[in-house]
Amino acid sequence: MWYRGGVLRDFVKYGTKPKYLYGIDLLEDRIEIAEDVSPNINFKCGDAPNLPYDDESFDIVVQFTVFTSVLKKEMKNDIAKEMLRVLKKEGIILWYDFSYNNPKNPDVKGIKKKEVVNLFPNCKFTFKRVTLAPPIVRFIAPRSWLLCYLFEKLSFLCTHYLVIIRKEKALNENNTGNRGRQSYT
Repeated sequence: MWYRGGVLRDFVKYGTKPKYLYGIDLLEDRIEIAEDVSPNINFKCGDAPNLPYDDESFDIVVQFTVFTSVLKKEMKNDIAKEMLRVLKKEGIILWYDFSYNNPKNPDVKGIKKKEVVNLFPNCKFTFKRVTLAPPIVRFIAPRSWLLCYLFEKLSFLCTHYLVIIRKEKALNENNTGNRGRQSYT
């Protein structure tokens, strides 16, 4: 589960040494669970608008379904600024969040492309729709995993964005010529 440090453990699977991984959560009980499951990863209890890390500390900053749970615009802006602050010049923000409201949960609000772009000014974005809509999966998966796989290829049936966000300043220093461009897939 993501609240047990699962996203960070995935980085270990891909070859990252645990000592280079840091996770933060507002809820202390989630940090305790994550520390029990992954004692070799650095976890802290804290809030995202006030990250306890130095400027330009990280090559990758991961946001995994955080912004859809934050309903105040000012708070979203503060979190985005902090993410950019702790990101190295050449680093990336890896964003995964849903783009649609959940009709069964009024405490979350989907985020559209335009809002993501506005949260991270002067950045370059690569958007990809992922994650087949859960109601579709619940209906189709017991019948055919192959159909789930094929339906997920139809981006309009996917409910989340996977976004790579790069600081534009770093891009300009590398003379990429992609100033302010966005790619959409």
